[in-house]
Amino acid sequence: MNETRTINLNLQVVEAGAKTTCDVGMTTGDGQALHGHGTARRHPDDPDVPQIGDEIAVARALFELAHKLLDTAAHDIGERMHRKVHLPA
Repeated sequence: MNETRTINLNLQVVEAGAKTTCDVGMTTGDGQALHGHGTARRHPDDPDVPQIGDEIAVARALFELAHKLLDTAAHDIGERMHRKVHLPA
C-alpha cells in the first residue's frame, strides 16, 4: 500500500531570561495526544544567543516526543502480537 499522510506538530518555544522551554504536541492516527517537553538554560558566563537555547529546547522536546512515539508503536505492535514488544531508539 502506498499512501501519504501529513502529521502536524504544534510547537511552542518560550524564552524567559536565561531559560528556554519548548512544548511539542501531536495527535496520532488513532486520536491519541502525545506531548514532549524540553528545557535549555544559559550559563551566566555564556553570551546571550537565543537561537542556541531554542535549538537545545526544541531538540529535547522532540527527543522526548520521539521516545513516546516509539513506546506507543511498541504497545500497538504488542497488542496485535499478544506479547510485550520493545523498540530500541
